[in-house]
Amino acid sequence: MPAAIRNLRSDPQLLFVRLPNLLSLLCIVVGVVWLLLLPLNDYSRQTYISENALLPGQVHAYFTGSEQNIFRGYKKELEGLINEEREDGAQNPEVESTPAISNKIHSILQAAGLKVATQKYEYTSAGITHRGENVYGIIHAPRGDATEAIVLVAAWKTADDELNLNGVTLALTLARYFKRWSLWSKDIIFIFPPDSKTGTQAWIDAYHDLHPSSVQPLPLKSGALQGALVIEYPFDHRFKTLHIVYDGVNGQLPNLDLFNTAVAIAGGQMGIGANLQEMWQHDDSYEARLKTILRGMTKQGLGYATGAHSSFMPYHIDAITLQPKGEGWEDEMALGRTIESLCRSLNNLLEHLHQSFFFYLLMQSNRFVSIGTYLPSAMLLAGNFTIMAIALWMRTGYHSDPKLSGPTGSESSKLKSEKSSSPGTQKDVAETKTDGSAVAERVLALPLTLVSGLHLLGLVPLWIFNTIFHQYFTTVTYIFVAVDIVLPLLLAALLSNGLGISTPIVRQQYLLIKSFALLLLGLSLSTLATLNFSLAFMIGLLCTPLSFVVRLEGAAPLRYAISSLGLVLLNILSPPTVLIGICWYTGVPIETVLTQAAFGWDVWGMWTQVVVWCVWWPAWLIGCVLLGSSMF
Repeated sequence: MPAAIRNLRSDPQLLFVRLPNLLSLLCIVVGVVWLLLLPLNDYSRQTYISENALLPGQVHAYFTGSEQNIFRGYKKELEGLINEEREDGAQNPEVESTPAISNKIHSILQAAGLKVATQKYEYTSAGITHRGENVYGIIHAPRGDATEAIVLVAAWKTADDELNLNGVTLALTLARYFKRWSLWSKDIIFIFPPDSKTGTQAWIDAYHDLHPSSVQPLPLKSGALQGALVIEYPFDHRFKTLHIVYDGVNGQLPNLDLFNTAVAIAGGQMGIGANLQEMWQHDDSYEARLKTILRGMTKQGLGYATGAHSSFMPYHIDAITLQPKGEGWEDEMALGRTIESLCRSLNNLLEHLHQSFFFYLLMQSNRFVSIGTYLPSAMLLAGNFTIMAIALWMRTGYHSDPKLSGPTGSESSKLKSEKSSSPGTQKDVAETKTDGSAVAERVLALPLTLVSGLHLLGLVPLWIFNTIFHQYFTTVTYIFVAVDIVLPLLLAALLSNGLGISTPIVRQQYLLIKSFALLLLGLSLSTLATLNFSLAFMIGLLCTPLSFVVRLEGAAPLRYAISSLGLVLLNILSPPTVLIGICWYTGVPIETVLTQAAFGWDVWGMWTQVVVWCVWWPAWLIGCVLLGSSMF
């Protein structure tokens, strides 16, 4: 072993070039394989309830019998109002809640004995104005002191913009039913927003006094919110299973105990199957488990709100959405009993949910992977960038490589001609010691300035894509594709000519540029992995070619050919091109995706765009600049 170490130290090419490349490649392969191993039983665990006070399914649910008649009566009233709106020529009342509908909900809640209030709001994003009015009522707990509350949300429109008539009707019926019970130790708040995207966000922001001026403050409030349940029931027929949606904004997740409680009540007490991530035919195979994990990672990585429940996550309020799915024999009463039992469990809590996991990957309704098991996969991808950055830094300072001090490409002949006319010119070139000593002086000003400047340049597309009107999104995306082709070549040409300065850039500076870029990328992704594992993993996987991008040397024709091919491949992995490819594959228009992203930035506080434009795009741009410099 000592002999092998001595041989390694005596071979700088192996120590500073080959070994880091092998280690980086190993980190990438192991990171991907690690993720693929997670669906196996050895790397996952059975779900369980950590908070004993929840006692899921331990109480009898009484929501049945005569309550169905109340449900049908409320539904008939709302349907009659919708028909009247249609006859009066109202614009698409199935899509937008009207003042008449809000007034009807207000009167029903008031008649049931709740304290009722309304809240108007308005948001503007990508040139589109979203306005509406929330109606909400509060049941004050007979056995409580108004210090804690549970929230039930039934938006007029679901997350898929479907009319949630049955969901709203069921919530109204439950409000009347819950008011008659004296067992509640927490207040219960029923919210009826006009949609699932803006209304709930306006309400929860105002509840915590963090709302913009375009959102009205709340005239009625209760205590600290302990949990929230969202009801989405957009069809009339009976259902088969209960689909539980739990993904929040920026990859945040509710406490796993809340999800497990919903599954335990639906499956164990009510006999209703539970699904997640739209996996309707989950056969518990490796493929089904992996597909469920990947679907969850995709939603978490994109960071958008998947329903009204997502608005509660930034305030550390655990929330889920319950969606009946399929054709079966379960009716609205079964869903009502499930919600009643869930509320009874939340009512038992003595403190906020905290004992179970907040970071997890679900592969089935009863099986999950904890953060300690899945985090190394993203950390290994991020670690490969750090390994390469450290190796490049060592190479520029402790490797006595005379090539590091020499000018690049055509500048060597240019420098020779300048030397004959101006003897002092050569002193301007940063030189390393080539007399056998292993210490070199690093020239840091240009690499640091370039890397910092390109990361700051990411603020430009970040501002553009969150400011312009939605009808220009597609055009601007294709403009950025063209910019991504031209800008790296322009920067590479400027660097090769010394940016107009008499001193041309040397090889050492190219290595330092790459070192700083990879170091920032590795640090950013390592930090991000603890907050949003899926986004860090996806960005890390897309950036893996940057670890192996180098400035090519050799014969000009071969160098030009390889550089051109490399730039084509890298441009396929640029953020705008990836967006276009995903939209083409899924069939979703670019305008729709970017409008949703801008809305997330303006309303939900989504910061996925910051990672894309201020972390991924600058690193990608520097990789293209290094490869493009081979052509000059």
